[in-house]
Amino acid sequence: MLTLKKKIEQRKNRKDGHSDGRISVRDKLLVREVQDMEQNLPKSCRTHFDDPSTLHAFTLSVSPDEGFWSGGRFQFRINVPEEYNIVPPKVCCLTRIWHPNINEDGEVCLSLLRQSSLDSLGWAPTRTLTDLVWGLNSLFSDLLNFEDPLNVEAAEHFERDKESFIVKVREYVQCYAKR
Repeated sequence: MLTLKKKIEQRKNRKDGHSDGRISVRDKLLVREVQDMEQNLPKSCRTHFDDPSTLHAFTLSVSPDEGFWSGGRFQFRINVPEEYNIVPPKVCCLTRIWHPNINEDGEVCLSLLRQSSLDSLGWAPTRTLTDLVWGLNSLFSDLLNFEDPLNVEAAEHFERDKESFIVKVREYVQCYAKR
């Protein structure tokens, strides 16, 4: 899985003694962080790397077992920028979802993804991919936030008619996120 580590070793051990490029700080951090993330995934989450040597781009699947979105599988594309860990990863929800903290374009509202946050819960260099995965997973349970929504229409729908909101969530799960 972690072939980047092997690449680093191969570059160090080249016969001509020359390296064909520098390994970025981001990529060095990701070798350790991806291992930690994979060992500490919530039971409702899975990761997929299209290219095992490209640790900075992967897909996270969240399959909630309880709550409004239970029975669905939601895909998130995670891209870790070169400036990581100073800046947070970029996250996009690939699955259509009716959610107050995820809009129709797939943008995600999660405090730890904010570069700066008034509540001091935003991104900091001490945060890791494991924190991000647990945060995304929690959007389907305890971090669900109707008070400060990204998708105002979904939040207002919940406030106006909770039963109708649940029906619409279930319709989205059946149409777009069925396991």
